[in-house]
Amino acid sequence: MQFRRRMPPLREWRLPRWRLPRLPDIERDQTLRWAFWLAIAGLTGYLIAALLVFPAPLIPHHQVVPRVLGLPLAEARRDIAAARLGTIDNGSEPHYSAPIGTVIWQDPPPGLEAPANLRVALVVSAGPPRVPVPDVAGLDVELARRLIAAAGLTVGQVEAVQAAVPTGLAMMTRPPAATAVAPGTRVGLVVSRGAPTISVPDIMGLSPVDARVRLEQAGLELGGVTRRRTSGATPGTIIAQRPAAATLAAPGTMVDIIVARSQQ
Repeated sequence: MQFRRRMPPLREWRLPRWRLPRLPDIERDQTLRWAFWLAIAGLTGYLIAALLVFPAPLIPHHQVVPRVLGLPLAEARRDIAAARLGTIDNGSEPHYSAPIGTVIWQDPPPGLEAPANLRVALVVSAGPPRVPVPDVAGLDVELARRLIAAAGLTVGQVEAVQAAVPTGLAMMTRPPAATAVAPGTRVGLVVSRGAPTISVPDIMGLSPVDARVRLEQAGLELGGVTRRRTSGATPGTIIAQRPAAATLAAPGTMVDIIVARSQQ
């Protein structure tokens, strides 16, 4: 069965030939003139938009972001300004090793090419993070020392006071517990030397050697010895003591004495 072909084969197709009408010389000159003025108007509009409405350099300049990590903030700002860039201060963050006020972070990173007047964000170091003083109340003095050292702090002066607390237990710290301090800060420790239950014996008129024996028998200790010239007292004997006789003291309390000195 055959069908009648309604269209010629594809190889016989031909594109139609279009011929533009020939314009007179006067109309052609007017057309060229109008096309020229339209081009001038378009170029003028573009320049006005580029230079006045949306000003931008005709040839954009790119700068290399300088490396300011580790520099003081003021010096980092000067280096960035010399590269024709701006800065943004993003505050500070704790840092274990960087000194306070030095740059620890910048964005964009150093070495990156950036357009002029780009603003570089800077973050400076706030120093090491502060450490809270541990609570050592009621702990043995040696355990309290280890706990303070483990927190990154240093044990400073240890002060013994009379209190109704067993001897050798920590009572408080100076500064108080939970106070935020810098790492390595010296922390004072107040330790109990027990309740005042011993009556201080009277050692007036005794020699320092005899006074030491009597105090140790009572559970006390001989403290500082001061010598003073005085009249009416036998040289080498005790003329004053602190705490005074009959004062209640805790076990191990130091008793300071003043010894008479020869007038010569």
